[in-house]
Amino acid sequence: MEKRLKRILIIVIAILMIPLIAMQLTNEVNWSLFDFIVAGTLLFITVSLIELVLWKVRSKPSRIILSITILAGLLLIWVELAVGIFGTPFAGS
Repeated sequence: MEKRLKRILIIVIAILMIPLIAMQLTNEVNWSLFDFIVAGTLLFITVSLIELVLWKVRSKPSRIILSITILAGLLLIWVELAVGIFGTPFAGS
């Protein structure tokens, strides 16, 4: 279990390095500490849920469907937070 947690944290940190590096190269990316905390939390929860699906679900088609559903949920939340596509108060709109 400890190895899985380390793997999850490494994946999340690697993904969060993309905007961190982009902030050094361009002014187009401007994330605050809060943005990194929210993104890190979303990514950690997503990767943890996918890891749980891979660990608990035996059927390969079910694993794929559940993983795609989890990723779609992440994508919808991420888009809503980024541009407020649905106009909810969740995005600050």
